Amino acid sequence: MTRPVYELVRCVVCGHADAKLVADADAIRREQELVWAYHERRLRSDVPVARLVDRVAFSEPPAFRLVRCRECGLVYRNPAERTHELKEAYTRDAPTRDVLRALHHAQLGAMHGPAGRLRAALGRGGSGLEVGSYVGAFLSAARDSGLNMEGLDVNSDMNDFVRSLGLVAHDGDLETFASDRRFDAIAIWNTFDQLSNPRAAVSAAQGLLQQNGVLAIRVPNGAYYVRHRARLDHPNPIARAAARAVLAQNNLLSFPYRFGFTPISLGRLLTEGGFSVMRVYGDVLVRVADEWTHLWARAEEVVAKRLMSMMARRRPQFAPWFEIYASRLSATDR
Repeated sequence: MTRPVYELVRCVVCGHADAKLVADADAIRREQELVWAYHERRLRSDVPVARLVDRVAFSEPPAFRLVRCRECGLVYRNPAERTHELKEAYTRDAPTRDVLRALHHAQLGAMHGPAGRLRAALGRGGSGLEVGSYVGAFLSAARDSGLNMEGLDVNSDMNDFVRSLGLVAHDGDLETFASDRRFDAIAIWNTFDQLSNPRAAVSAAQGLLQQNGVLAIRVPNGAYYVRHRARLDHPNPIARAAARAVLAQNNLLSFPYRFGFTPISLGRLLTEGGFSVMRVYGDVLVRVADEWTHLWARAEEVVAKRLMSMMARRRPQFAPWFEIYASRLSATDR
């Protein structure tokens, strides 16, 4: 695989170039080492390499440099990988069917919550499109909740697997997806933060939705990452261990994402794109422990995420992940 080529970028939300350094290449490498050390202790020694996907192995290469916009608070890579290299990384990522089935099963239970919240935001059932449908867990949960959702993903192998489950999945990306239909809802779970141009994605979603249709997005909270990574060097070893744990439990160590939005910065992007924010819901990462995880570590994750979830729902702005629901405005309402 060739090395990525980087280019300097501006903040995708406000367009400003003034940003504060969050982590350089050396700091990111150190966080990667912490990720491996954290999971090495929690996983069985015979865990297959393929089962490390989305735990210590990610589609994108690690960031060369992370910064935070001084104007709106967005965390982003600068310099960033070029757009076509990003798409190629997700297109060629093809785990085995056994791994895909395991991922689908592991994620299915956690997807009933977002499916129910999306239906509540709509106030009824309806048609929808999930962008970045991956292994189809949300599509299955949505079907159980009375939503008629279809998937859209750049990875054709993933889509073949999803279709084998009796679900509908289209090959392609949101910006080039052509349809003469208008959907009641568009959901972008754990994918919006990986897109090369989130602003263009909002515009494309606006064009595919019915008036008053709902756009639902789930992303990691950049402010949460910045706040807790600063404690990785805390003089108190207990504080250091706690920071490492909450970041690792939420796949935030080394920040393997292109963008770290906050509820304020993402709300601003959606408002400028013709939407009205309805609700922000704070949450944590879905469960990652599986049969290859030691029993004590599985139990620890359950307890830790229950506690984090309770705090996240009370104060979404301080949650490690958050969902935002926005309604498409008519031209006269903008």
